[in-house]
Parts: sequence; structure tokens; C-alpha cells
Amino acid sequence: MKIALVHEFLTQLGGAERVLEVLHDLFPNAPVHTIVHDKKKTDNNFVKWNVKTSFLQKLPFGITHYKWFLALMPSAIESFKFEGFDVVFSDASAFAKGIKVPKKIPHICYCHTPTRYLWQMEDEYVASQPYPAWALALARLVLAWQRRWDYKAASRVTRFIANSSEVQNRIKKHYNRDSIVIYPPIRTDFFIPKVNPSRDYFLAAGRLEPYKRFDIIIEACRKLSLPLKIAGTGSLETSLKKQYGGSVEFLGRVTDEELRSLYQNARAFVFPAYEDAGMMMVESLACGTPVIAFGKGGALEFIERGKHGVLFEEQTVESLIGAISEFKTMEFDQKILREQAEKFSVEVFKGQIRNVINEYAPRMHE
Repeated sequence: MKIALVHEFLTQLGGAERVLEVLHDLFPNAPVHTIVHDKKKTDNNFVKWNVKTSFLQKLPFGITHYKWFLALMPSAIESFKFEGFDVVFSDASAFAKGIKVPKKIPHICYCHTPTRYLWQMEDEYVASQPYPAWALALARLVLAWQRRWDYKAASRVTRFIANSSEVQNRIKKHYNRDSIVIYPPIRTDFFIPKVNPSRDYFLAAGRLEPYKRFDIIIEACRKLSLPLKIAGTGSLETSLKKQYGGSVEFLGRVTDEELRSLYQNARAFVFPAYEDAGMMMVESLACGTPVIAFGKGGALEFIERGKHGVLFEEQTVESLIGAISEFKTMEFDQKILREQAEKFSVEVFKGQIRNVINEYAPRMHE
């Protein structure tokens, strides 16, 4: 069967790109359609693939400052052509679901979340932009137009797959569409426990962005005089280092092997964000390390209090301190943590995706 893949942007290496890599491994001959491909920021990971980019790729600053062209992105994603394919499979957190395909070709969308800055975080998104007041007012008009486009784009999808029950509820709320849940894949053959881990620090990792709430972890560990390592980069990296550099070990960007070692030797992986899924929590469990997480969103689907870690109720320093204190009184069975992670393996994910594809392409073979 002839399958096309669609992915918003190849401009970073994050959770969505992990999913794309597994999809491409499942369908290695499928071309990948994306608005912009930044080879440098993706470490040339995708240069051997058949990547097709939009017209934004050729515009001045189209790669390095693609966010400037927010108003053009619906046109960019709609510019791709899909005649001759049997199935088109998009993975989307914003624009990818907006592709236009011929009526007889099914479009299956793996939805990471309905567009966050349109439906959940518009005020925070606008306030975070470093532009004058007149530009921010114009941005709100653009976002209002894009919200209408986004809803219409969702109506064109043949079948939605949500990456968690949290996202399934959002798809229903914002798009009035039903969906099935298939959790993102975890490389349980790579993320494995270590014999005799050191367990001498707490760990946080991810993009250093405001909504990830790394400030809560840092303040809590500082007040409790606990060693903390943070892996990742982002817009807050410089300011966080300047403010907390003396009390926290900022590791910057780490390799997969380094991240695995960090998981394996940590006392706990701390996850304070309100995430759609948050699969780093499951990677930690796969390495035999319990999780301390904010008890909303995806965390509720992976972490059972007292069995896989501890949940805290509010995104505050005080609430996290209470959770850490509770955590210190507990013991966790590495085997149980590992069993929980294995429910979300790459092979489980591939099997579930094959089943969905087969509904629309029953002749497809491996």
C-alpha cells in the first residue's frame, strides 16, 4: 500500500519526532511531508528520508525563523498533493491535520493535542511574544482566524487517534470529533534498568519553557537541600542558569545514552508540567525509576500513587515539597515500574497502528 506521512515541522528532536521515527520505521517507503525541515537542529537525523517541504522552506528566514510566518502555515500545509496514495497518515499538534486529500483517500490523524495556543493557551502564547502592543493585537486577529481554520481542518480528518485519554477529551471538546486512544511508543528495549544504581539525585528533563514549570522543581529542591540535575534546553535556559546556577546542575542537551543513564541513577524523575501525555515519565519507569508528577493530564494515565510514584495536586512549590516528603517514606518495586512501561512499547504501538490502517487498507502487508 502507498502511504504518505505528514509531520508539522522537522525543527527539533522531541516527543513528536520520536513518534514520527516509529511511524517511518513502520512505513519506510513513505514520503514525509513537513512545512519546514531544519537539518542542523535535527542533527541530520532525517536527511536520508524522502522529506518533502512546503514553500516556506524557500522563503528568506523560512527555516531559521519559521514562526514569523504563522499566518502562512495553513496555506503551506494545504499546498501538498496526495493523489495516488492509498492512505495519508498525519501526526499533528497544530497544522498537519489541515492537509487536503482527495475524497476517496482516508486521512488518519494521530493527534498529540488540539492546537494548544488556539484552544488552551492563547493568552499565555500572545503574552510571551516579544512584540509591541500593535503587533500583539494583530496576532489575536490572526489567531481568531486560525481557530476557525483549525476547526474546519479537523472536520476533514477521516479518523482521529488521540495520544491519551486527556487528548481524546480535548478532541471531543474542541473539534466535536470522536477518537480512539493509542499511547505514544516507548523504546523499552533501550530504556532499561541498571544493576546497583547510585540513586543520589533527583532528575528533571525536557524543554526549558515556561509551561513546563521547572521553577517549581528548582525551588522545592533548593528549600529541601536536595541535589537536582536538569537536562534540556529552551528559551528559559539562560535565565534559569543565571538565577539558580549555583544550586542546580544544568546539563543542557544530552544524548539518548546520557539520558538513559540519568534516568537509571536518579532517586526519582520529577515532572511538574500539565502535559497531554508526558512519555518521559514512562521512559523513567522503564529504567526502574519512580516518578513524582503533577497530578493532571497524562500523568494520571501512567502513574498510580504509591505504585509507580507520587502525584501532587497543585503546581506550587509547597505542593511539590509535600509530594517529595511523601516519596521519601515509600519504597518502589523496580519490576512493577518496568511492567507498567512495557504496556507502551514500540511493538505495542506498531501493532495498534497497523490495526487502524488495516481498517482502511485491508490488503496492506508488513
